[in-house]
Amino acid sequence: MTSPPVRPEPVPLTLLTGFLGAGKTTLLNRLLKDPALAQTVVIVNEFGEVGLDHLLIQGVEDGMILLDSGCLCCTIRDDLIVTMEDLLRRRDNGRINPFSRVVIETTGLADPAPILNVLINHPYLAMRFRLDGVVTLVDAVNAMATLDAHEEARKQVVAADRLVLTKSDLVPNLAELAPLRQRLALLNPGVALLGPEAAASSLFGAGLYDLAQRPAEIGQWLARETLAGSGHGHDGDHHHHHDHHGHDHGHHGHGHVHHDVNRHDASIRAFALTADMPIQQATVDLFWTLLRSVHGPRLLRMKGLVQVAEHPDRPLLLHAVQQILHPPVTLDAWPDADRRSRLVLIVNDIEEAVIQRLWAAFLGQAGSGAGRAAATA
Repeated sequence: MTSPPVRPEPVPLTLLTGFLGAGKTTLLNRLLKDPALAQTVVIVNEFGEVGLDHLLIQGVEDGMILLDSGCLCCTIRDDLIVTMEDLLRRRDNGRINPFSRVVIETTGLADPAPILNVLINHPYLAMRFRLDGVVTLVDAVNAMATLDAHEEARKQVVAADRLVLTKSDLVPNLAELAPLRQRLALLNPGVALLGPEAAASSLFGAGLYDLAQRPAEIGQWLARETLAGSGHGHDGDHHHHHDHHGHDHGHHGHGHVHHDVNRHDASIRAFALTADMPIQQATVDLFWTLLRSVHGPRLLRMKGLVQVAEHPDRPLLLHAVQQILHPPVTLDAWPDADRRSRLVLIVNDIEEAVIQRLWAAFLGQAGSGAGRAAATA
């Protein structure tokens, strides 16, 4: 053994969130028996609250529980940073076995953004972990009421890379779930909606790093079919006629089915920004900085594939939740023949035309497709 020790590969980390009573405990108990999670650390807010199957437990040491499956569980004690630094210290000192994955379970209606902020912007933790994705559990029975009542619930759905629909067996007629499915697709276009028995492998591996390994999935991640062409797939041909009216075009095409339950989502809209020519890296950075500083908390999510002028054959994958930008990933090649830059934004209470104008100004080509909404607004 020569030379200094090599910095270990970042450990993938998944955030498991969801409504109170959505079934996180049931899901965790099932996952903890899965051999795929043998080298996983599960961080839970409170053992008493979560109620893990105590039959699984072998022994306890300093708030850590080793399970028969080989998983390690621990509680968030003082705060998340202390807990995670402690885990890394134990791992590096050989006091616990190396773990290959971390799952953080958050209580009830926690806004995922502050936790993501810790993981992405803490200088040491960001080096040792990489965000693998956000899994949000949605209770089919109470979801509509919860989404109406709690902004945090809507943020959890928008932030999710995977949605798990639980308790649908308690809904007498499955057709009754159609409005909920439609609402979830509106809040988070392109997200995968899974059942409660979903395999661990389908819940994990949803981050930028994994997308880079599976470029064929990028189209779905960008909700290409949902937001095809003009920027909002739900209303197709009507898009151009309604740009002048701000958000009308974002909702008249699909809101009529259940506009009464969607009134709480009425200000949340998703749309796409596109550019046909490569964009300077500095322009991309500046656009994000201005977007974040001007619109701040109203920017719920941004995800995209950008053709950067400095290396046009190697597109940049971008992903932000609220004001937190994941470290971008450069792909080795374009996933398909479409080489346009495409940014998908999910915003709250911002008119699409305002962002389109900003984008067009940055591109300096207001007459282009990207600037169409700005030109007609």
